[in-house]
Amino acid sequence: MSLVVASRRAALLVAAAGFFLLTQSHAQAQWWKRAPVDFEECADAAEKAATKAEKTAALADCNAKFAGRRKPGGGYTYYDFLQDRTFDIAGPNPTPEEQKKIDETYTAYLANQRRSNEAAQATARQQREQQEQQVQQLQQIALRTETERVPIPVERPKVQQAVGQRPKGACTKGSFSCEWPRLSESLNDLKKLFSPTPSKPAKKG
Repeated sequence: MSLVVASRRAALLVAAAGFFLLTQSHAQAQWWKRAPVDFEECADAAEKAATKAEKTAALADCNAKFAGRRKPGGGYTYYDFLQDRTFDIAGPNPTPEEQKKIDETYTAYLANQRRSNEAAQATARQQREQQEQQVQQLQQIALRTETERVPIPVERPKVQQAVGQRPKGACTKGSFSCEWPRLSESLNDLKKLFSPTPSKPAKKG
């Protein structure tokens, strides 16, 4: 009976010792396989993946877990692609307070972008209006130049009438005043026909 009890005790001691050793080895294994504290540590572990697909998946998981990146001098930096700028943060991920400041900065960034766009649109609109005004001015100048090139009709100078000459078209056709000069000339011609020209006396020798 005493041998059975002794062997049972020995078995319990061996089992206890084995459990202790197993627990210690498991704890040591957990210490070596602890979770990474930041992206860089996570990426180093991902590099040891067996296949390329596992490595890619592990790196994607690291990106999802850690937003910050280590700085050479200590601390971390966070890159916000929406603003295209970086922010200094204390840990591997922004704290709620740090995230609030980042969001406030993004709101101000959007307001500045909106003002810049409005200013650019106003400048473009002003330049377009100036160009239209310049085109109108050039068209007016061209039109005025063409108008100046066309000669203005000049009234023909009136021929000075001879003294005593009856102005042409001053009398009515068929009236006595218009017909009398021609009749007078005709009568004079008739008189010359019927009136012999007196012969010149012969010179005495």
